[in-house]
Parts: sequence; C-alpha cells; structure tokens
Amino acid sequence: MLMDASKSSLLIVDVQERLLPAIADGEAVLQNCIWLAGVARRLQVPVVVSEQYPAGLGPTATALREALEGARFVEKTHFSCVADGCLAGTQVDARRQVVVVGTEAHVCVMQTVLELRWQGKEVFLVEDAVGSRKAVDKQAALARMRAHGVEVVTREMVAFEWLKRSATELFREVNRDFIRDN
Repeated sequence: MLMDASKSSLLIVDVQERLLPAIADGEAVLQNCIWLAGVARRLQVPVVVSEQYPAGLGPTATALREALEGARFVEKTHFSCVADGCLAGTQVDARRQVVVVGTEAHVCVMQTVLELRWQGKEVFLVEDAVGSRKAVDKQAALARMRAHGVEVVTREMVAFEWLKRSATELFREVNRDFIRDN
C-alpha cells in the first residue's frame, strides 16, 4: 500500500511549546514536522494539528505554526485525538489515509494511531518526525504500532510516494525546495 496525496491527510499531534524541550531530539522532530507540513502544502494535502490542553502545554511551537498556513487546529484533553472527537469533520475524518507525526510517540501519537487503525484508516507513522521524552518509549511505541498494522515510514518516503513520479514540474519544485538540500 502506497501513500497517495489525493487520499491522504497529515495529522500533526501535539508539537507544543512547553512539551517540545523535553522530547529526545526534539529539534529534529520539529524540523521534520515543518518539512512535511511544507511538502503537504505544496502538494495540497490537508493538514490537521492537535493541541493537548494548550492552556497548560502552550500552543503549537511557533516555528511550526508559521509553516501551517491553511491548517485546521483542534484542541483536546483526551490523549487520543479519536477518543476526544476533535477529528470529526476534519480532513483526517474524510480521507482514507492518515500520515501522522508529533509527540509523544508512546502516548498521544500511539493512542490516536491505534484508534485510527481500529476505524479502518490506512495509517502511516513518520518515524523521523515523532518523539518521546525517552528513546525506549518511542521504540516500544513504534513496535506496538507496527504490530497493529501501522506502516512506519520516513519523511522522504512520504514525499516521494505523494509525488509518484519525477517527470513533472511539481517534482522539480519539491526536489529543489525540500529534498536536494535537506
């Protein structure tokens, strides 16, 4: 099963100001989320962004928020976006494929991803764009999600599958702006 831009949405889970400094390799997770948000925007893949209790954890990280023109923001207090119901009526709800990034891999990301799978969605978790405070928690979450049929991918896998082919002006733009120098 390949990712298809016309059937996908990008879900960014809880990449928030007060949580991000505690995440192992948090800056890399943030930069990879920004990168994917840019590719999604260029390819017209809709983006939904969740914020876990923003009054306590702060808003989405400023650098990411600046890259999210046109994204839909939803707030939640459940760990899972699905359990909270905040994805109802969004493009995540409407589309068959969901590409997921964010924090923390073993809590909000994993609970959301597993419930999306139980709903019958095709779920792709971007390994280099998810994080937890401890590496062991991230690795355990990745293993558990794989065991439940979640496809674990990288950001470049997402970009190239969404693009499908190289002989287009769109590929040349994405290659120049995102892939070649990053």
